[in-house]
Amino acid sequence: MSEAQQQHTDGSADGRDRRGTSPRTLADELRARDDASLAALLRARADLLSPVPADLTQLATRAGTRASIVRAVERLDAFTLQTAEALAVAPDPCDLDTLRSLLPDAGHALPGALDRLRRLALLWGPDDRLRLVRTARELLGPGRPGQGGSPTGLGPTLAEAVAGMSPGRLQEILSHTGLPGTHDPVSALDALTALFADRTAMEALLAQAPAESQEILGRLEWGPPYGTVEQRDGASRTGRADEGPVSAPIRWLLDRGLLVRSGPSTVVLPREVALHLRGGRAHRELRPVPPELTARRTHTVASVDGAAAGQALAANAVVEELLSSWEAEPPPVLRAGGLGVRELKRTAHALELPEPVAAFWVELAYAAGLVTADGEEDERFAPTPEYDDWLRAPEHLKWVRLVGAWLDGTRLPGLVGERDAKGRGYAALGPGLDRGPAPEIRRRTLELLAEPEPGTAPEPDSVLARLDWEKPLRGGASGELRRALADWTLKEAESLGVTGRGALAGYARPLLAPPEGEGAPAAAEALAPLLPEPLDHVLLQADLTAVAPGPLQRELADVLGSLADIESKGGATVYRFSPASVRRGLDAGRSAADIHAFLAAHARTPVPQPLTYLIDDVARRHGALRVGAASSYLRCDDDTLLAEILADKRGAQLRLRLLAPTVLASPAPPDQLLTRLREMGYAPAAESATGDVVVARAERHRAPERTPPRPVPDGPPLPDPALLEAAVRAVRAGDHAAAAGAGAVSPARGQRQAGFTGELPRTTAAETLATMQSAALSGGEVWIGYVNADGAASQRVLAPVRVEGGFVTGYDHTAEEVRTYPLHRITGVAELSGG
Repeated sequence: MSEAQQQHTDGSADGRDRRGTSPRTLADELRARDDASLAALLRARADLLSPVPADLTQLATRAGTRASIVRAVERLDAFTLQTAEALAVAPDPCDLDTLRSLLPDAGHALPGALDRLRRLALLWGPDDRLRLVRTARELLGPGRPGQGGSPTGLGPTLAEAVAGMSPGRLQEILSHTGLPGTHDPVSALDALTALFADRTAMEALLAQAPAESQEILGRLEWGPPYGTVEQRDGASRTGRADEGPVSAPIRWLLDRGLLVRSGPSTVVLPREVALHLRGGRAHRELRPVPPELTARRTHTVASVDGAAAGQALAANAVVEELLSSWEAEPPPVLRAGGLGVRELKRTAHALELPEPVAAFWVELAYAAGLVTADGEEDERFAPTPEYDDWLRAPEHLKWVRLVGAWLDGTRLPGLVGERDAKGRGYAALGPGLDRGPAPEIRRRTLELLAEPEPGTAPEPDSVLARLDWEKPLRGGASGELRRALADWTLKEAESLGVTGRGALAGYARPLLAPPEGEGAPAAAEALAPLLPEPLDHVLLQADLTAVAPGPLQRELADVLGSLADIESKGGATVYRFSPASVRRGLDAGRSAADIHAFLAAHARTPVPQPLTYLIDDVARRHGALRVGAASSYLRCDDDTLLAEILADKRGAQLRLRLLAPTVLASPAPPDQLLTRLREMGYAPAAESATGDVVVARAERHRAPERTPPRPVPDGPPLPDPALLEAAVRAVRAGDHAAAAGAGAVSPARGQRQAGFTGELPRTTAAETLATMQSAALSGGEVWIGYVNADGAASQRVLAPVRVEGGFVTGYDHTAEEVRTYPLHRITGVAELSGG
């Protein structure tokens, strides 16, 4: 009989047995809970809400399904899980004293673990009859040969192990143990079970065992309980012929039931024997308390916040540098999606970062909605219009956007470069990087960093140990994903400026405060005073460099970036002027006078003479040569310069020829001619068909506006308080209806109690709304007339739980489910009296 069937058979309508004492089923216990407890259950196990259960019996049935049990068990801490594992191998039902004997070192932690299991509806019954939900018992109980038994390492009970054994064989086992024979297998099994439960008798029996037999038992004691026997021709042949010959030490154990055949070549250690060998313990080592966080070192709060704030500023700069390079040269999208290995290497080289770190910044920009594929035929990754807004924002707001995307994101850059189960590599910005548990584990890791005193940097190993204890099964594969995620979180948090010197920054703490999402403004406000004000000046030096002692104002940084190349980054940024960089500024339409004026306005030091000479020299030569389309031509008023170019062997591939004293022609396109001449050390300028100089500004590629990637949820979303309240009321109403019987929920019931004749009730819209709101507040039921979209009219009995936005949501007793109806389709409403 299934658990649901047992609930329907054993459970009574009021949630108590016939004597009115302890609950007989999980559904009965749920009926005895108050609304706050039911809401807590639905909040902790949100999968039970999809859809809202019709009544408490259906809720109990759904809470016992394997998928829901697995999800709930994955979220248990280590000791609560050990408690559930002990219950899975204990007698069913189990009393508290038996459970304490299985968990001898639990101390004061056991009541709390039992309370957590009860609140999650994994355990029910009073302390003298504790019952683990059947599916959880099957999940955590002993497995089959090859599966290693239960998580405790215990095998099946003696009764389960000898099931199918012949009565004669049982009598032989009794004889070898020194017990008198019995008349039936049941009494024989009872006698053996009593022997194995008697510690004195068992010690005497085991004292007679050969040393080799005791060694075999020692190997199976803590699991796995299954072993393979080697069958040999020269071995003892005592016992049944169909069991085959085995070695004498194993035969001694088989003859006394200390080992039992589980297959032609396998044996199993009965649970009672293993527990005796263990001294009654279900686990070798109990973990009743979480491991403490150990401090690696302690810093002053100011030094932590200062270091973290500096890194937050650097994080913004890295994302800006990344996307500024991509807007000029957008990398292509792979056919299978994502960024190619070569492009990632090129990006990492440009950022002067290792490839895994570059993949992190690429994924972060993507998660923040700052970059995406442009969707063109020749698809490329390019910044989005959101990037322009992000650039104009203050530094603290830019940082909050990046960190918010990181905290809630489910894509894992750490997987880039690894391979999936089919051997395909994971690519940055490609598919397959989402992992649902990521936000939860990431936030919990930061919450652990927030536990010690501010300024304290915990040992990373102690953080990982605490996470292992809190949810040992979370993350799959014995927590490998969880540990990797926690390790990545610690490193990424330091890179983002969430932590400084290994300790959580003070301004980052509001990000972890509930409710989620409301801490961002507070974090931004706390970070702002720690960031330096953008500077409006640079320091010019005689070696053709300019030093920016801090972050520059946006316009200043843009112009300076077009006139000079960044040579080094850090607390101060060093720009270097060169003929190529100055020519780049001239190509953008600035004159020499403009550049001199710009430097004079923004330099705190006099403009060095070498820099003045460099600008004037490049400007003097800039535009003396003019390139146009002919395929291309080159013209210059200085015929000596043209003769020099024509004689230069480096320009042989251009195939230049003299058309006139001041004009050279080439079959190469104008852009190639420009590039090659600049490589040869000249400073040509492009001109239009009318002879005007073409201003060459860098093209800024933008992808169409698109929403950032949505995190992949790990199960159903957490329900809000309003939904929880409505769900609890709906389940209560459904349970009340199920107890009252089908006649109590039919429209006829409503007509009899309200005195209606069967015609649809007619009320005004205001009366309908007022009656619905009153019923929702009081928990009452109403009789409604309803006309659907097809014009079909019907009568229904509804228990409203929420009225808002022109809709009413409640438990429809006619349909026996939670439904939502638009108020404008309700023709009228009448209250029903209770009963």
